[in-house]
Amino acid sequence: MVNYPGCKINIGLNITGKRDDGFHNLESVFYPLNLSDILEIIPSEEFNFTCSGIPIPGTIEDNIIFKAYELFKNLYDIPPVKIHLHKTVPMGAGLGGGSANGAATILMLNDLFGLNLSTHLLEAKADELGSDCPFFIQQKPAFVSGKGEDIFPIKLNLKGYYIKLIKPKIHISTKTAFENIQFSSAGQLKNLEKLPISDWKAKVNNDFESSIFPKFPEIASLKKQLYKEGAVYASLTGTGSTVYGLFINEPQSTETDNYEWISKI
Repeated sequence: MVNYPGCKINIGLNITGKRDDGFHNLESVFYPLNLSDILEIIPSEEFNFTCSGIPIPGTIEDNIIFKAYELFKNLYDIPPVKIHLHKTVPMGAGLGGGSANGAATILMLNDLFGLNLSTHLLEAKADELGSDCPFFIQQKPAFVSGKGEDIFPIKLNLKGYYIKLIKPKIHISTKTAFENIQFSSAGQLKNLEKLPISDWKAKVNNDFESSIFPKFPEIASLKKQLYKEGAVYASLTGTGSTVYGLFINEPQSTETDNYEWISKI
């Protein structure tokens, strides 16, 4: 069985407060992209997990795919499998590629072993793996709140636009991203689908830009570059170092060492 775990961009990301459990409440609109990894899972006599593509740091036990398998093995007594991941989506980029891998593993194990779990239950199990994981169970444009587990599908459609992702060779830790973060009022993104894209530049913000851009001016300059290239909207996505621009006409690639991806949505 083969699956193509995708990724997402954040259109706006507002931090609305800190929770008693140590997490933060957020509001954002998640929009899925067709940039994907390749994940294969087949039955096997013994468990095996291999990777190719972009090197993945850490041990197998650290990988969210392994954690998803262990979760289902303990809950539903599923047999061993052989897993191979070909990694294409950049890591630590704010694109949710790891979360998508975890959600895809849950979906594939559910299908492979005929568990017939409901979408609601699959999302609940995905939430045990990580805050962004539940979104990738359905991978539809959604307004997301809580710590990422409250998902409300919306009718936002960016079909026909081009997107350009730029990821510099900069790693941003979660601690760094949250330093000096300013909380926003709740409810600012609930009706994003009704707001013309031409108004997003002035009204739709990622709160992490105010904490990340002063420390990493190179990332701020990449956002400015996207607007100079003609983007109708540009933003940091998530807490990673990736910025993206939405374009009416196909943008050109830039001759740099940064990771770039251009596609029609």
